Amino acid sequence: MRNRTNWIAGCATALVTPFRKDGSIDEECFRRLIERQTKGGVKLLVPCGTTGESATMTEDERLNVIRIAVEAAHRKEAKVIAGTGSNSTSATIEFTRKARELGVDAALIVAPYYNKPTQAGLYAHFSEIAKSVKGLPIMLYNVPGRTASNISADTTLRLAADHPNIIATKEASGDLSQVMAILAGRPQGFKVFSGDDATTLPLIALGADGLVSVIANEMPKEASRMVAKALDGAWTAARKLHFQLLPLMEANFIESSPAPCKFVMKEMGLLEENLRLPLVPVTKETQGILKKVIKELNLN
Repeated sequence: MRNRTNWIAGCATALVTPFRKDGSIDEECFRRLIERQTKGGVKLLVPCGTTGESATMTEDERLNVIRIAVEAAHRKEAKVIAGTGSNSTSATIEFTRKARELGVDAALIVAPYYNKPTQAGLYAHFSEIAKSVKGLPIMLYNVPGRTASNISADTTLRLAADHPNIIATKEASGDLSQVMAILAGRPQGFKVFSGDDATTLPLIALGADGLVSVIANEMPKEASRMVAKALDGAWTAARKLHFQLLPLMEANFIESSPAPCKFVMKEMGLLEENLRLPLVPVTKETQGILKKVIKELNLN
């Protein structure tokens, strides 16, 4: 399995979901955003993740977004890693199977949120999913700040060793020691992605394989080039891009993501600044900070 997933490397964009004012999904806008991604050099697209506000979408909406992403991406020879996780093992299995039927190339499965399972529970959760969708590559998604549970390095490595279709992890724990333990102990072919734009370069320097990015929504060309340069060992060019993008990387998380990102994209004329409750548009104070960054990066 892992020998057939060499394509899982580089910059992957955690796609925002554009909504209209009435709350419906703006499908045409979504297709335009995907076109902009592929033109910018992004070859991995991640719909229905945290940045896509999947938690407030119905199952039918999520499946529709995934379907559009698959159709649009595959026309451009890009790959789709669809967010299919939830805090219910059985529901995650059912939804992941439906996403597989739509033609996704892999599934991004977040650690169960709210339940706060033990490491034994996390291992059992992901094991059951992996066995139930054999043949479909799975990327673990560890984001303790959102889920209140952390997939430890030991659990990640055990899952990677025991299930050949668990082929990668998106690490957003912010724990460098934990990520290093995964990098040091991973089986051959197991990929490690940064789940935080700002930590991408140091993680690639340690051996990581790519980034699942928020900033690539706004600046796909620059984000994908930064990751590509780092993976090629062109550190001077990669650092230059990193420091160019860093103010926006940080500004994207002044308030709950993807609210800042959507404000920036609205200012760029890419979408309407509509979020689903309980997320709300950024405050006036945050708007001022974001406008300054937009001006500095010439994103108007």
